[in-house]
Amino acid sequence: MAQHYENKSIDDALELLTTNGFDGLADAVTVLLNSAMVAERSEYLGAAPYERSAQRTGYANGFKDKALKTRLGSLPLKVPQTRDSEFYPQSLEKGLRSERALLLSIAEMYVQGVSTRRVKKIVEELCGMSVSSSQVSRAAAQLDELLEAWRNRGLGQYRYIVLDAQYEKVRQAGQVLDAAVLIACGVDARGHRDVLGCSVSLSEAEVHWRAFLSELKDRGLCGIEYIVSDAHEGLQAARKAVFPSVPWQRCQFHLQQNAGKYVPKMALRAPVAADIRAIFNAPDLDEAQHLLEKFLSRYEDTAPALVEWAEEAIPEGFTAFGLPASHRRRVRTTNLVERLNEEIKRRTRVARLFPNETACLRLVSAVLMEISDDWQNRRLFGR
Repeated sequence: MAQHYENKSIDDALELLTTNGFDGLADAVTVLLNSAMVAERSEYLGAAPYERSAQRTGYANGFKDKALKTRLGSLPLKVPQTRDSEFYPQSLEKGLRSERALLLSIAEMYVQGVSTRRVKKIVEELCGMSVSSSQVSRAAAQLDELLEAWRNRGLGQYRYIVLDAQYEKVRQAGQVLDAAVLIACGVDARGHRDVLGCSVSLSEAEVHWRAFLSELKDRGLCGIEYIVSDAHEGLQAARKAVFPSVPWQRCQFHLQQNAGKYVPKMALRAPVAADIRAIFNAPDLDEAQHLLEKFLSRYEDTAPALVEWAEEAIPEGFTAFGLPASHRRRVRTTNLVERLNEEIKRRTRVARLFPNETACLRLVSAVLMEISDDWQNRRLFGR
């Protein structure tokens, strides 16, 4: 009897896949999970549904509806119950892991820009099913459409903006080139973070940055009180052109890193770094300026190049002192985007080399969209 139920469920799942192809995958997974849970309950009870057995150790008690959210959408499952309330189907968790692994494997192929033929082969190996190249292409197109809609969504008022970039290897005309990946994050008046957008291009730095910032503005980005970034020349030129009146903060972390280039002796690096941290950790602007004056005097003779650099560069990290103290530490550096860059790198290490800019943008967008969704109900700080 149990074998009959399992065979019928498998037949039903295969019929869904045969009839609807990829579009029937959600229904097929639902059928298979429900079947697996019933089979597991039968094993737990020592008897299949409606079976008389001397080995029976308990009794079924109907089903409980459960809407399971997955990458395929919400799956309407029926979780088997028992009278002793001690049973919970482990196949539900196993099925979830399998579904996630399957969808992730397929998505990885899409976002890495591999050929549809290779995707078809992997799907066949993972699923034991035949999938046409046209189905794979359609699924990839749907993913691109979703990601493009996210990248082009309307924005609004964001109080603080964090900008940063990283580079990924992209193949073009037989050459391997560095493509700039630009990312913008925002923090609104309620303290909620959001990934505002991303862009991938092999174009000149200033041109790329200007086009990216102009696009954010065209999508409705407004109300900016403060921008934090590093001192990249192309970024600075673009920022001044698109948002000329917005106060700018140079990332304090990058400033501390940059200082190392001007320290003449290894023995001075630790004390210099500590002194710069003390300046940025000052309770207010007056104290920071006082500590800066002491810093310049202390190293005037031993590190004149450092003093010359610090006199102009370090005050570029003082804009954050104009923010509320509870906000200052969270947005005085580009760490908000740096953490996103780390997550992107963790994924792009698998790809290593992208076949084109579009493939790179697809993966970056997918990662950032997922993170952005996770951020929706979390505050970086209060008002």
